[in-house]
Amino acid sequence: MNSNRRDFIKKVGLGTAAVAVGASILESCSEKPKTKESKVVVNDAMHYNRIIGANDRVRVGVIGFSGRFRGSLSKAFLANAENLNMEFVALSDIWNQRREEGSAYLTELQGTKVIGYRNNEELYEKSETDAVIISTADFQHAYHATEAVLSGRDAYVEKPLAESMADNLMVKKAVEETKKIVQIGSQRRSGNNYRTAAEYIKSGKFGPIKAVEMTWNVNQPDRWRHPDTVAGLKETDVDWNRFLINRDRIPFDPRIYIEYRLFWPYSSGIPGQWMVHQIDTVHWFTGLSHPRSVVANGGIYMWNDGRKNVDTMTAVFEYGPHVDPDPTKRFQVIYSSRFSNSAGGVKEIYYSNGGELNLDTNKVTSNGGLTKGHAEKFPEFGLKENLLADFDLAETASQVVTSANTGTDNDTVNHMGNWMECIRSRKTPNAPVEAGYNHSVASLMVTESLHRGKKVIFDDVKKEIVDA
Repeated sequence: MNSNRRDFIKKVGLGTAAVAVGASILESCSEKPKTKESKVVVNDAMHYNRIIGANDRVRVGVIGFSGRFRGSLSKAFLANAENLNMEFVALSDIWNQRREEGSAYLTELQGTKVIGYRNNEELYEKSETDAVIISTADFQHAYHATEAVLSGRDAYVEKPLAESMADNLMVKKAVEETKKIVQIGSQRRSGNNYRTAAEYIKSGKFGPIKAVEMTWNVNQPDRWRHPDTVAGLKETDVDWNRFLINRDRIPFDPRIYIEYRLFWPYSSGIPGQWMVHQIDTVHWFTGLSHPRSVVANGGIYMWNDGRKNVDTMTAVFEYGPHVDPDPTKRFQVIYSSRFSNSAGGVKEIYYSNGGELNLDTNKVTSNGGLTKGHAEKFPEFGLKENLLADFDLAETASQVVTSANTGTDNDTVNHMGNWMECIRSRKTPNAPVEAGYNHSVASLMVTESLHRGKKVIFDDVKKEIVDA
């Protein structure tokens, strides 16, 4: 670990443990050629540990001018910015075109100058930012989040949090050491209907979960494909070594840079992009940190265009207490996704013995519940009729923030607002780093099962995914 990094960590007062974290994290490519991305120098690091007062204007930087940021996160931030006295002041992007577009877009949208920087090191050194929004490539999220908190910034970090267990462990430790406010972009956790569903299940009224069915189906040959942009991208336009950060050094490939979601190890594709949103609700509703086991199967069944990640997959999870041998306390989650037919769309349905909680219709009903006739046939089980009362999740949901005329969805506006409020209050946000760590464990278990062709479990002691 270089002396500048070590001196920086000491300056922000993180202590010996955090110095070790910084060394292991940001020099994680120690067996690969080094890049400048492993160095952050800040002129006045102690400035960023200041306590933000009620009247202080909070200055926010943007790490990566992505489609997700432009289309949703920027608008969600500005929907809350006036009330919470916050503003964009800086943007970092290693692609010259995106950097220029991002600076111009935010300057026009906000009405005040937003300065563009060539990379994160330059942004952290030269800008007076208190927090950052990270919306970079999937495999970069954990690294960039670690970099942000070690520089003294709070961070909003898009999902998936991590695409390797090494990165997952590193970012979790860094956030815990620095105690910065980090919100993972799992916006369901700020959705009114989801929050009502969580309260309902935790109240015990639903009964023990017995099964969950989840789907995310599309019919889009252009999903994650951008051929025109790929054709126009030149190596001189981007900082390729900074893009790769702690992955193996390979020759410049514009498809990997633009269409990274199709290529492992830069993204897991379906598990990291879509599944983590849905499987996170299982962890949230139950308090369970990760599956007991996962077995997954899939392949490239439709769009054979050179991609490495599957376009169709099904994963079967078993959840339940990790040490309790009683099988009746366990339940199964079936997750399926395909790119070849959109029938079924996006659905999450929880089942108990008394009925279902459907997050597509936002209703709890007695559908499939145990009837009196069936219960009485087998008295040895001691069961009675078990039919849930109808319940509307949307009507009873408490309002947090409304997003009328913001140009994005309510959940993201609420979620961004929650992070911004927590920057001031220093309270734990709705989707803390543990949520991202847990969804990454589940996602990586699916990816490993797909790659190995085997059922896998998670070793809680070694923090490793191993064959079942």
